[in-house]
Amino acid sequence: MKPAVLLLTVILAQAPVFGLDLETARSLALANSRSLARYNLAVESAQLDGKIQKYSMLPSLSLGASGSASILGEVSPQDSFSAGVNFGVTQQIYDGGRNALLKSINSMAAGIARQEALEEYFAVLDAADAAYYGALEAAAALEASETALEAAVFALSAAEIRLESGMIGYGDYLQALAEKEARETARNQARRDVTLGKVTLKNLTGLAELSDPEEVDFENWEEIIQKLAEFSEEGEAAFLERFRETAAANNPALVKAALADSRAEQEVSLAKRSYLPSLSAGVSGGINYSINNGFDVPSGRLSLSASIPLDFWGTKAGVDKKEIARAGAVLEKQNAEVSLDLAIQTAALDLAAQAMSVRSSRRADEYARRHYELVLEQFRLSRASIADLSDAAALGSSSRTQYIKARYGFLAVLSKIRSLGSFSSDEALRAALLAW
Repeated sequence: MKPAVLLLTVILAQAPVFGLDLETARSLALANSRSLARYNLAVESAQLDGKIQKYSMLPSLSLGASGSASILGEVSPQDSFSAGVNFGVTQQIYDGGRNALLKSINSMAAGIARQEALEEYFAVLDAADAAYYGALEAAAALEASETALEAAVFALSAAEIRLESGMIGYGDYLQALAEKEARETARNQARRDVTLGKVTLKNLTGLAELSDPEEVDFENWEEIIQKLAEFSEEGEAAFLERFRETAAANNPALVKAALADSRAEQEVSLAKRSYLPSLSAGVSGGINYSINNGFDVPSGRLSLSASIPLDFWGTKAGVDKKEIARAGAVLEKQNAEVSLDLAIQTAALDLAAQAMSVRSSRRADEYARRHYELVLEQFRLSRASIADLSDAAALGSSSRTQYIKARYGFLAVLSKIRSLGSFSSDEALRAALLAW
């Protein structure tokens, strides 16, 4: 975890109440994610494996020392003491290309670990967005349910007055009463959703307490909504193709599958190198000292050693096993390509559909609000019944709910688009969507 992010986490976690914006929620979720931290450790481990492999290609150095003296018999330890120092250097001259392949394989393993960490990074961002948008949607739904309840309470109070004056029947009064109770039940459920949304967001960010999340600037996406909502069939096809190109180049799952395929191919080559011999050279020497003879003349030795494998059946079995693993890696790559393409098409269609829903539900919400105001005015003039007012309020509540769902549904699909294309920020995503 980076020091700046850690400091931010500590400060915010100790704050009793803190207004949270989307970017801060994302940063805290990333810092608080244990799974992401685990993947980052795997990246560090893979990088160390590469260093270990690189060090194994260097000369092998050895240094030894020995000493002896007689402790039994007629010769005293002082007269029989002897000591020696030996050193050696060994270097592999030819290994059939194994080390070069191992270096390449370790590099690919580190690349796969990085892509897995990147995949988890976007998964955490998706979870943060979902929790943040969920909390905002729940708050908006609560506000709408309270507005609907206020309308139902007004209708009920008017119904009570009109019932006492004999202007309406008891059945109309019961309808207003039932409507009020139903709206109160919906309001209570909305309160529960708000509490649950805050709990989810708190757990994800690691905050001790937080106030209501700050509203997202939805106007920032208005231009894109209008563009997507007016797509022709040709425009949708072009949008999908550009999205596919971006995702194919950057999507961590697909890049990881491609690296795994290349690594499996290299491992097949490495297994085949076991048929080849290896050759090593070494230089060793030493200095000895004894009480009787003093120092010996330093001696040195040059040695060459070769190893030729003869268990070809075992080598062949190892190669066959790696070939099977390579075939599996090819299938995984193909499966990743198919899955990504399906996810791309689904996300693209969902984004266009949500944009259309935002525009149409916004209009419906405005029309329903104006309709309710007209019916309410007619009700006050005794030109509309309790049933008319109840129907207008129900239409307004339903339209408002659909508009809220469309808004946050659109934002949720944007998060999916961002993750599939591995966009670095909302600004980069917005620029790409406008360009497509």
